[in-house]
Order: sequence, then C-alpha cells, then structure tokens
Amino acid sequence: MKKYYPRLIDKQLERKLHSIGCILVSGPKFCGKTTTCERFAKSETKLITTNAIRLGKADPQSCLIGEEPHLIDEWQKVPELWNLIKSDLDDDYQFGKYIITGSTTPIDTEEIQHSGAGRISKLIMRPFSLFESNESNGRVSLSGLFERPFNSSQTLSREENPFSLTDVAQLLCRGGWPMALKAQQEYAMDVTQNYYDGLFTKEDESDEFAVFLKNKNIDLLKLILKEYARNISTEAKKSSMIRDILSSGEREKLDEDTFDQYVKTLKDLFIIYDMPAWNLNLRSSVSVRSTPTHHFFDPSIALAALNIKSMDLLNDLRSMGFFFEDLAVRDLAVYCDSINATLKHYRDSNGLEVDAIVELANGDYAAIEIKIASEENIQAGISSLRRFRDNMERNNLKLPKYSMVLTSHGNCYRADDNIYIVPINCLKD
Repeated sequence: MKKYYPRLIDKQLERKLHSIGCILVSGPKFCGKTTTCERFAKSETKLITTNAIRLGKADPQSCLIGEEPHLIDEWQKVPELWNLIKSDLDDDYQFGKYIITGSTTPIDTEEIQHSGAGRISKLIMRPFSLFESNESNGRVSLSGLFERPFNSSQTLSREENPFSLTDVAQLLCRGGWPMALKAQQEYAMDVTQNYYDGLFTKEDESDEFAVFLKNKNIDLLKLILKEYARNISTEAKKSSMIRDILSSGEREKLDEDTFDQYVKTLKDLFIIYDMPAWNLNLRSSVSVRSTPTHHFFDPSIALAALNIKSMDLLNDLRSMGFFFEDLAVRDLAVYCDSINATLKHYRDSNGLEVDAIVELANGDYAAIEIKIASEENIQAGISSLRRFRDNMERNNLKLPKYSMVLTSHGNCYRADDNIYIVPINCLKD
C-alpha cells in the first residue's frame, strides 16, 4: 500500500460526513484531493477520461450510482451533477451521501441552478503544510496558544533546531505537492518544474484545464501570472501591474477587462488568490485599508514562473522575504481551515500593518508578523506588533490573545509582552 501522509482536512471531512449530505473538496490540481477523499469513499466515479466525461454528459444520473459515501472525482466536467445531487438530497437526505472533488470552478455557472445551501458543504484543500509533510516538529500549536501560554518545553535554541535558511529556500522551490514529496531530494524541484510546465498544456478535453484554456492566449496568461509572482505578498494595484506589463515591451496593449478575465481564470484554476483585509471598524481617525494581498496556493508556482532557484533566493534575501511570507500564509491557511478560523491581513492609513490576523469563530484573534530570521527583522516584527496592540488599546478595542513573529528558522522562544518567536518548522494547527 502506498504511503499516505495524514492531512489536516481529514478530520474536517470526517466531521462533515456526519453533518451534511454532500461535501465539495476543491483545490489546486495534484494537491492530493482524490487520494484523501478515496480514503473516505466506498465507491467512486472518475471523470478523468474523454470517454468518462462523454458518458457522464450523456447520462449524468449514472455518475451517482454506487455505495455511499460515493465519490465523484472532477465533478465540474459534468456541471449538471450539481443540480442532480441537490435534487437527490431533496428526495432522500442522508448524511455523507456524496463527496465531490474539483480542480477548477465550473466554467458555466448557468448550468448550476441552486446554491446547494444545507445540502452541499465546501472545503478548500491546499498543498501540504510543513506539519503535514513531517517537516515541522509541531512544537507550537496555533490554536493551543489561545488557551494556554508558551511553556519552557516549547523553547528551542538554534542548535536544537538545525533547520536552516537553505532548507527554507529548497522548500519554497519544491512546494507542498505530493508528487514532489515522493521524489528524492535532488529531483524534487524538477517534479515541481514539470508540474508548472504542464499547467498550461492542453492534451485533450479530459484535461482539467482544457475548457479554461480554450480561446485563451497562453503567452498572455503566463505573462499575467509572472506579474502576480513579482508582486507576491503585496497589495499591488491592478493599474500598476498592467503598466508594468506594458512597460516590459512584451505586450503593446492590455485593457482592464482582458486583465480581469485572465486573473479570474488563474483564480478559478486555484493558482492565485487574494487574502482579504481585516477590519475592526476602528472608532478613530485611523482609516483601515481594505486592499487584499496577492498570494499563490503554493509559492513554488510563483518561483517556477519566474525561473527562480533556491540559490537565487539565498542571494537576494529581500526578495526571498516576499516568497517566504507566501509560504507562511499557505501553512497558516491550512492551519486556520483546520481550527475553523479566518486568515486576513491588516493595514491602516498610517502605515501600520500586520501580515496575518488569525481570528477564531468566537472573535478571539492573534496578530502575526512574518519575517526572515535575523535579529534586526525579529525586533522590527516585535515593534510592529507592539504598535498594533497599542493602537487597539488606544481605541478601546479588543486586544489580540497573543502575538507572534513567525520566522524562517532559528530559535523558538517567548519574548516579552506575550509575543512568541516561532520558526515555521515548529508550528502546527
């Protein structure tokens, strides 16, 4: 039996199988959706070949047949299935009846007539976090710190935690893709590069991205993807990204509508997304900015798009900081999904910003700054978190339960003012 790395989404799937009729698991191509869902299913319909898709479109009802929970892999290739599943659950509602997966959002939403509310629950699956790939020791729990303070057993010195900046650079380029984890270390980055090279190659109609790539200028799609990669972990405006593309000389004209259409395609393919801003509606003169930050579902795709290797990162630590922030956001997003928390960022008109706000369902929250480890960077992160806390206190607003500087490597310890310094390879949900 092939080795299975337990995923944090497993416990979410287990719980939803006892509380909802159908679970939709969406996420990037090859992030492990099918492998995970197959562990819970007792039968399966795979819409991954041309013939299977044609048969499904000709007789969509046949896709629902099988012992429950019944898995339908890449359901979006037969969009009518959404309505059929919803109708079937209206007639015979049972918990855990269907699991459906998708590597894209349906391209023709007009074929979906119902929201599925109360019948279909959605989960997003991402590539491996470092804890899931066994590359984080899990010494510090993101959720645990809401309940109890950091203790001496969680402290680690640099000597006790030999994880290095070189390790971080390699993990950034390799990514959290299951196939890359299977490869020997010297070939793992090649696996990720092969994955990127195949993203925009259309072989036949059974390919997940075939419909999305139809009538698309692939060169333009890659150009916009590269622009997002150059602006990873920033709030870059659409107008400035279009201007940069035009000034590069690779494109004579590019209007906003075309740019928006291609960005939507990249989002529908679960390649990029925007992390929303957090707003407590401050009762003060401070204006909180609502601009989202741009992120990739995995930073390895951004690095592959720009042809940046691990040594390039180590030779340009400033740029590496933006890619590391994206890696940290990837892991934080996985952990937040696991504990039913939301992940946002904060920035106000005075320039005060916090890279990540983790907010629980009860309104408690943590403020997190993300830094490449150095004494200067860590102190800057601590200062920023102190200013943020002072700002909340000054406006008589709820204070963070704790604050954290999430670092690339090095020591794991508690600083003063209830601020924790945690290397990314020590964090878990």
